[in-house]
Amino acid sequence: MKTFPSLVEGLGHMVLNRIRFVQKRLIRRYKEIGIVASQYLEAGLSVRVNHPTRLGPVHVFAQGSGQRLVIEVYKDNRPAGTEVVERVMEKAKLLRSKPILVLYGNAGNLTSDAFEKAKELGVKVRRIRPEQLSHDVMPR
Repeated sequence: MKTFPSLVEGLGHMVLNRIRFVQKRLIRRYKEIGIVASQYLEAGLSVRVNHPTRLGPVHVFAQGSGQRLVIEVYKDNRPAGTEVVERVMEKAKLLRSKPILVLYGNAGNLTSDAFEKAKELGVKVRRIRPEQLSHDVMPR
C-alpha cells in the first residue's frame, strides 16, 4: 500500500508541477488503477492505492475535505454483474466510505440487474476513458 497525500495545500507554482509528477508515477506503476487514482489526486484528495481489507485490496481509497471514497476499477470487456456492485459496497462498509465503481476504457456496461442494484445500494457508477485524460498526465 502506498499513500500519496494531497499536494494542493500550499500556494505557488510548484504545486501543479508536483501533482503532475505524482500522477505520472502513479500511471507508470499502477496502469489503469493509477490513471483513476491520479484523477482523484488532482481533485485535491489524498489517495491510497491497493488499500488492504479483509475482503481483498481496495483499488483506490481517497479521502479529504470531509469525504471518504472507496473506488473499484472494472476493466473487463464483459458486462459487470451484481456481484461486482455488492463487493464494492461491502468494502465501502468496512471502511465507512462512499462506494464508487469506475468502468475503465471500453469495459462492458453494467447488466440491468447490476444497474438496479447500484441504484438501490447507492453505488455511484463512473466511466473513464483514456482519451479523456489530459496529455500532460499520460507518460511518453
